[in-house]
Amino acid sequence: MQFAYRPNHSTDDAISTTLHLSLTHLENKDTYVRMLFIDFSSAFNKIIPQHLTEKLSVLGINTSLCNWILDFLTGRPQSVRIGNSTSSATTLNTGAPQGCVLSPLLFTLLTHDCAAMLSSNHIIKFVDDTTVVGLISKNDESAYREEVQRLTAWCTDNNLSLNVEKTKEMVVDFRRAQSDHSPLNINGSNVEIVKSTKFLGVHLAEDLIWSLNTSSITKKAQQRLYFLRRLRKAHLPPLILTTFYRGTIESILSSCITAWFGNCTTSDRKTLQRIVRTAEKIIGVSLPSIMDVHRTLHPQSQEHCG
Repeated sequence: MQFAYRPNHSTDDAISTTLHLSLTHLENKDTYVRMLFIDFSSAFNKIIPQHLTEKLSVLGINTSLCNWILDFLTGRPQSVRIGNSTSSATTLNTGAPQGCVLSPLLFTLLTHDCAAMLSSNHIIKFVDDTTVVGLISKNDESAYREEVQRLTAWCTDNNLSLNVEKTKEMVVDFRRAQSDHSPLNINGSNVEIVKSTKFLGVHLAEDLIWSLNTSSITKKAQQRLYFLRRLRKAHLPPLILTTFYRGTIESILSSCITAWFGNCTTSDRKTLQRIVRTAEKIIGVSLPSIMDVHRTLHPQSQEHCG
């Protein structure tokens, strides 16, 4: 499930898919979900061009384009400049250039064959953000742990290193009689089990409640209200103030909103709406409510209060 370059898909869909798989499974008796949020060490820098072009050839990319990509990734001179001082150049023959728009696409193509082998597991990918979702029934984690071992071996075969220290796992378990969950062990180190984590910019909690995410969004938006007030004091016209609001504040409030807003509590929705009302008072014009923003981005949605 690679969402980065699928038409009409985005981070919202990657998050929604993860949640849908989890919630659908949790409706069954004696079930829980384990989510492994993988962190790669310098993912783009670990690409081996020759290995990449072999995979591109398997995907049907013509030889001329494969050779162009190989030439693009190899023999790249690189130096470091600090002020007026520049280091000697080093020629790089591995990895993809940082900041290049082609690099995420190449990494996506490199990892196209990283897929779950067992039906109870799912691997959600968004470029180098990879999440393993294990749907556990009757405390049988063998398939999930086998999948993680297989993924670890796949990473080794593809010259990718898992940063176990930054890799986190979250367990969603709503059963009344819960037991302690044994941590995963990857390359001799235990993966930390956390109560919440940040997934594609959205805060997920083990109880699947969005209060933590709302608090984070509210804090960021309030910080930007300060700059909106400063612009108002500079006597900028409402049109420019509104443009600033849409680009720096509403963009935060609406980030992945189709994935989480529908299950927000009434209290969380009121908290977000207070940001909009404050901005209205500063600018002096009416602004779309947080509900209107959600409906615009997700017109088929229905309201659900958590």
